Amino acid sequence: MGTHIVLQKRGKGSHAYRGPKHRFISDAKYPVVAEAKLRGQVLEFVQDPSKDVLLAKLLLGNGKAAYVLAAEGLKTNDEVQLGSEAKLELGSVVPLEKAPDSSAVFNLELMPNDGGKIARTSGAFATVLSHDEDSGLVSVRLASKRVIKLDPHCRATIGVASGGGRTEKPLVKAGHGKWKWKARNKHWPKVRGSAMSAYDHPYGGRSFGTPTPVARTAPPGQKVGHIAASRTGRRRGKIKEEDEQVK
Repeated sequence: MGTHIVLQKRGKGSHAYRGPKHRFISDAKYPVVAEAKLRGQVLEFVQDPSKDVLLAKLLLGNGKAAYVLAAEGLKTNDEVQLGSEAKLELGSVVPLEKAPDSSAVFNLELMPNDGGKIARTSGAFATVLSHDEDSGLVSVRLASKRVIKLDPHCRATIGVASGGGRTEKPLVKAGHGKWKWKARNKHWPKVRGSAMSAYDHPYGGRSFGTPTPVARTAPPGQKVGHIAASRTGRRRGKIKEEDEQVK
């Protein structure tokens, strides 16, 4: 009797595949700031199991506490400013229109006040290239060399995300990888379907991997490869000999 593949089990959801969210501390999104400049003091740094970057706990000037992604070089009791009139210092959260050209920023917002979406992993940063005077958009180059244009009111943090160089230390053995991804309940290890048995995966057994033919009725985005092919692979045996005789 066959079983459901792992992705189907995880998609359905159960206690075995539920993320340990009770141990996660914060989403580390930018707080909503009504003032032009809001000061905050770094109380401590916290390690969140759901992130590779340290979280900086800030005590804001309005008496509230907030968690933000810590910048490399930030220390305890340092002052961090948020808002459109904040100083351009390490760890300051400013709109992109205030960030100078060629400056390194991280935790960028795709839309104003969405809390931060881009360059949030350890050691990540993006570079502000230019400010378009006509459209008002800000060009930003990501780590992948891709250049995107964002709204000037999107916020970002000055500096580089903390935890850089984390991937330079190898895991050495599979046991370390197990506990690393278990903390977030990520799917690991990723086993090829063709390496499984037939009752574990549709590509298992002696199916020799993923079938390449695509149905003729498939949607346009799926029609890649052998479309409605009657057969694939090189010709062998008598068929090949007959073709040579015809030639």
